[in-house]
Amino acid sequence: MREIVFDTETTGLDPRSGDRLVEIGCIEMVNRVPTGAVFHAYFNPERGMPAEAEAVHGLSEAFLSDKPKFAERAEELIAFLGDSPLVAHNAGFDFGFLNHELAACGLDAVDRDRMVDTVAIARRKHPGAKLSLDALCTRYGIDRSHRTKHGALLDAELLAQLYVELMGGRQIGLELAAEAAASVQTEELAIAAVTRVFRTPRPHAASEAELARHAEFMAGFSDPLWSR
Repeated sequence: MREIVFDTETTGLDPRSGDRLVEIGCIEMVNRVPTGAVFHAYFNPERGMPAEAEAVHGLSEAFLSDKPKFAERAEELIAFLGDSPLVAHNAGFDFGFLNHELAACGLDAVDRDRMVDTVAIARRKHPGAKLSLDALCTRYGIDRSHRTKHGALLDAELLAQLYVELMGGRQIGLELAAEAAASVQTEELAIAAVTRVFRTPRPHAASEAELARHAEFMAGFSDPLWSR
C-alpha cells in the first residue's frame, strides 16, 4: 500500500487570516517502508514573515523571495500525492493550509477522507501523554538530535519513523519478511514435487552366489572374536 507522509511550514496559524504555506515535504512509503521518493519545495508567500513564525522554522522573507509561488508547482505536487492516503501530525492543520492554497489556484481540494492523523493515533495509544512530535520521538527512541528548527522535509522523515512505530513498529517488516520466506519455501516445495523422479526400488536381499562368497570369506578367519 502506498502512503504519503508530509509536513508543512507556514507564516502563521490560520490561512483564512492571510497566512500562507511556505514549505512542504512529502515522503513516499510502500507497505510503510520509505521508497526514497520525495517531494520538497519552498514557496514565496508573497507577504512578510512574522518574527514568531521565522523563529520556529528559520525561513526568512529574504530566503523565500526568489522561490516559486505555490501555483507554479501545484500540479507537480498533486501528481506526487496521487490518490494515496496522506499522513500528517495534527493533520487538520496541514490539510487546511494545503487545501487553501489549492483553492487559490482554482484546483480541487484534497479529500479529508484521505487524512491519517498521527496525533489521533497516538492519543488512542497513549491517552494523557504528550503528543508533540518531539515528545513522541523521545518515547519511541527516534533520534532527532539533528533537528534544531522545524523543517517540513526533516519533520516528515521523523514522522515516517514515528508512524511505523505507532502502527506496530519494526514487527511489520519482520512479518513481511516471514511471509516472503514462507512464499519462497512453498514455491520451492511445489517445484520439487513436480520435478522429482521416482525409480523402481532395487532388491536388497543377497543372492545365493553372494551368500556363498561371504561364507567362504568368513571361513578364512581363525578363532574370530565374534565366534567366542
